[in-house]
Amino acid sequence: MKKWIAGAALALTALAGTANAESHGSYPERPIMLMVSYGAGGATDFQARIVTMTAGNDDALGMPIAIINKSGAGGRVGWNWFATQAEADGYTMGAYNIPHFIAQSIEGGVSYSADSFEPIANWGADPAVFVVAADSEFNSMSDVVEFASANPGGLTFSGAGLFVGHHIAALQLEKAAGVKLAYIPNNAGGAGAMRAVISGEVMGGVNNLSDAFRAQEAGTVKILGVFDLERNEFLPDVPTMMEQGYDIDNSSVNFRGVMVPKGTPQPIIDHLAATVPGMFENARVQRRMTAGGSPMHIMTRDEVLEMWAARQVTLEELLAGL
Repeated sequence: MKKWIAGAALALTALAGTANAESHGSYPERPIMLMVSYGAGGATDFQARIVTMTAGNDDALGMPIAIINKSGAGGRVGWNWFATQAEADGYTMGAYNIPHFIAQSIEGGVSYSADSFEPIANWGADPAVFVVAADSEFNSMSDVVEFASANPGGLTFSGAGLFVGHHIAALQLEKAAGVKLAYIPNNAGGAGAMRAVISGEVMGGVNNLSDAFRAQEAGTVKILGVFDLERNEFLPDVPTMMEQGYDIDNSSVNFRGVMVPKGTPQPIIDHLAATVPGMFENARVQRRMTAGGSPMHIMTRDEVLEMWAARQVTLEELLAGL
């Protein structure tokens, strides 16, 4: 009897393994959810909806991807949920923002780190920019720094949260210009931070180039500087911070992509890693991203793993210095 039970158990285990392998082989069998840890209308949400719009095509995943927003605390709400509660079955993916979640994990108080997630592919690299309202008296970064020097802590400006790319850019600006600024994180993310600038709630803001590009096109803001090593093709007339005399590198550039929770079966990770970059390369997707002023920077899973590891080292050194 014991031998029969043991044999039956082994048979059931083998069957389960076969079924599991078959389920991975036919993945995906139903729509996939992509969690965005920022609000609707912001740059991450806007871009995520574009880069996933061809997911249901036969030459992509063959199933649609639905966006769910879990915003709050500069992304912490969504990424805490993703690290601790999301199912690791391939049907719940998350959008990542670097340096955001790595910087937050270094500062502490969150339930995630780079080891909590498995990257799939990167779709974009969005530099931070300094913006003011269209009717602002500031017309250059020297105007901003001159005011900040004369009014320590009196220059209010918005960003998408604490220890996100916007905040890191702000800290770098304070150090490089030798001024004290009043950074005001906005719980509504980049979209809320931009609204605060346009409405005059704050005197300026650090935001994503893609958000700022659309706002400038609408005539509601002026973009005074780019936190990157080179001028951006979307803003060829806007100088970098370095060009304006401030020693600020590209540490705050916002890399965006797709990841899954740690523990997701490797065959699913491999399938996604082989398929998702092609979705980003789709000509229709690229046209929509260009029209929205959203810089693309497509990277494979292996390239993203290298980028995450490099940013971990850079951010540990940078945040220790700031």
